[in-house]
Amino acid sequence: MIPPRLLPTVWLAALLLALAARASDLTGDWHWTSASPTGPVVMTAQLVQQDGILTGTVTGRQGPAAIAGGTLQQGRVAFSVLRGSGGKTMLIKYAGKLDGNTITGTIERPGPNGSPPAKSPWKASRGRP
Repeated sequence: MIPPRLLPTVWLAALLLALAARASDLTGDWHWTSASPTGPVVMTAQLVQQDGILTGTVTGRQGPAAIAGGTLQQGRVAFSVLRGSGGKTMLIKYAGKLDGNTITGTIERPGPNGSPPAKSPWKASRGRP
């Protein structure tokens, strides 16, 4: 049994542990804006983190696409999305650092005609745009 004088300390510790667990959980709705040749595109992701595995979908102009290889390790987020257009497919890689309700990092897309991959900044926020 916990002595009554220690109860506030125990409650505070439990609250801090719960907040820390929530801060490192990616589950939820995320949004960001990506640049495209035709102008900005609002993107959304519905992420689910369970038992150390990150799954979900990324949705943009081309509709939803399942994420693959999703991970969260020591605050680093990474996943990929396979997109298709004009009979071709491309693998888009997302990587960043989780800080509360924000992920800041890069998006890597294949370069045109076999050129090196193109990287652009990525800043996603939890919640609806």
